[in-house]
Amino acid sequence: MIKFTRDEVRDLIIAFIVISLCFGILYSKKDFSKLPILLPMVMVGVGFGFILHEIGHKVASMKYGYWAEFKLSTKGLLIALVTSFFGFVFAVPGAVYTYANYMTERINGIISIAGPIINIILAIIFLGVCIGIYPSILADLSNNNLQLLFITCSLGFSINSFLATFNLIPIYPLDGSKVLDWNVGIWLVTIAIAGLLTLCSMMIGTEQIVRIILGII
Repeated sequence: MIKFTRDEVRDLIIAFIVISLCFGILYSKKDFSKLPILLPMVMVGVGFGFILHEIGHKVASMKYGYWAEFKLSTKGLLIALVTSFFGFVFAVPGAVYTYANYMTERINGIISIAGPIINIILAIIFLGVCIGIYPSILADLSNNNLQLLFITCSLGFSINSFLATFNLIPIYPLDGSKVLDWNVGIWLVTIAIAGLLTLCSMMIGTEQIVRIILGII
């Protein structure tokens, strides 16, 4: 059974709110009147990606019988908040700490890859939603709710793809270094998938990807 302490739940909620606020500020381009509209979109598309990534590590750790707990980084959140005013977000909201006397490279690799895999799955889900609703958007261009949902999922696709790719970089203490130590083949496959999704989101764009998949010229 996966258990969360009261302090951990508090830290996760704070991290979720602050990271969402940071990206809201970033995408608003300092026009704070847009925040009421942007924040819900960013919370779904971005905030959950960060938090579920950490929860993925926790769940994997506890499946192996270790105690794992997310701890907030006040310094990391302050840096994220400050950088959001300068056109980018350097977000290190905290980390999941796994308490173990001994851990094999295999188990450490599996625990480490859990977070990026969550982001890859979320990216694919968000892209799938975009594909599913796009024909309805074309059929009714006045439907603002569907358009907002498309933008939200587009953000979710691009951010989660990037989070997976970034965390799989094989530089300590990023997840990729531990995955690579465990299994080179698995690391290559996962970073290739994450990298391809990220490259497509950056070079092609979500809407054009959707149009290509649906065969719309």
